[in-house]
Amino acid sequence: MRQGLSLPGPHKDFEGIKKIDKDGVEYWEARELMIILKYGKWSNFENVIEKAKSACVLSKQNINDHFTDIGKMIQAGKGANKSILDYKLSRYACYLIAQNGDPTKEPIALAQTYFALKTRTQELYENSSEDKKRLMIRGEVTDQNKKLAETAKKSGVTRFGTFNDAGYRGLYGIPLKEIQKKKRLGKDKLLDRAGATELAANLFRITQTDEQLNQRMDKNEKIGENIATQTHFKVGGKIRQTIKDIGGTLPENLKPEENIKQLEKRIGKADHILAKSFQND
Repeated sequence: MRQGLSLPGPHKDFEGIKKIDKDGVEYWEARELMIILKYGKWSNFENVIEKAKSACVLSKQNINDHFTDIGKMIQAGKGANKSILDYKLSRYACYLIAQNGDPTKEPIALAQTYFALKTRTQELYENSSEDKKRLMIRGEVTDQNKKLAETAKKSGVTRFGTFNDAGYRGLYGIPLKEIQKKKRLGKDKLLDRAGATELAANLFRITQTDEQLNQRMDKNEKIGENIATQTHFKVGGKIRQTIKDIGGTLPENLKPEENIKQLEKRIGKADHILAKSFQND
């Protein structure tokens, strides 16, 4: 697929006949798709549908999930009504139908490109949902860490390395250097390699420590560096104990993920491809 693929105008016809069911799922009706693909007879188009069904079985998909029999009533003459067969088709079903059509025909070739592209861009979104969740939490961790640093400074903290390490020791049970070594992170930052679950635990540690320190300052309590550092350690420890109580995986045992900087580049590239695919919609 060439970068920046721009589909010709007729591809809008596929969007024009797309429908959304009561569950919010998109679908196409076979007899309407037949017209767009320039099939004159239903019998000819039905042969292609049967080939597509066979391909669906070979791909180990449930036919009923993609090809649903639906009936239509039409006028047959002298005011009489007649029931005819039709299908409710998923995007994947449409893709298989296009793949089993004659690619030398322009409408078929266009359909192959359109449904292949739409299927791929949907996969990009579905596969990146967890990645985007991780990016969102990492951003929140960064923002809240800045807020905690300001609060810690007001509390009397001057040795921020010691203060931060106390939080890690509470949550992970070991100092930051040992966490880095255990996870084999090299020069990467711990939170840049943390997955969504690990980031969420750290986000809770950071926000709760900030809350504890602010509550004490609101009461005009004298905190100082030692108390602030102890508070950070205790909050981390309580979160660690909660993880144990619910049977979760302790953060030091969670596997490191792709560096967040590389993830940002990959997601950015995927979003670029996705935007290009819809540029004529």
